[in-house]
Amino acid sequence: MESSADRARLRAATALLVLMALSAAACASSGNPRPRPFPGAPPPPQTRPSPPAEPSVVVPPVPVASSAIIDTAMQLRGVPYRNGGSDPSGFDCSGFVQWVFARNGVLLPREVREQYGAGQKIELRQVRPGDLVFFETVNHGASHVGLVIGADQFVHAPSSTGVVRVERFTTSYWAKRFVGARRIGIDPSEQATQ
Repeated sequence: MESSADRARLRAATALLVLMALSAAACASSGNPRPRPFPGAPPPPQTRPSPPAEPSVVVPPVPVASSAIIDTAMQLRGVPYRNGGSDPSGFDCSGFVQWVFARNGVLLPREVREQYGAGQKIELRQVRPGDLVFFETVNHGASHVGLVIGADQFVHAPSSTGVVRVERFTTSYWAKRFVGARRIGIDPSEQATQ
């Protein structure tokens, strides 16, 4: 038989759980949730995109110019980060890269780990504008991706500041997390001249 003290403790614990649940829901729906450090963990099941019906990587018959890829990407600076986002209302890192390439006729897989398997593997010293650079941030292996725009700079959709931005991949943070680079459908003659 429960005592009145036991019932009071149970009601207090239940009220605390309800309050915590409401508080968490308010934070998540406030429009300013604190994002994870970087994309990479799979999105919640309700936002997971279904697999494409077509092949996940389609390289155009005529290689695309890296300048067109970079122009598209740079026009998106300032777009907010959104976990699972894949359009200009909000991007995560792989959604950003996929959208930029799709606008230029190249279909890429949606997930970072799948993008890491696409195209031609290249060394960091070989990267050129339009190449993809991959980093290990939240998961083992490639869990973040960005697009090289020139020199040691890349444009990406990080969650740390919440917007698409340009950074240097030679800074200590990125350099120690670098895991690889890929070249996807970029015109080789253009690459040689840059």
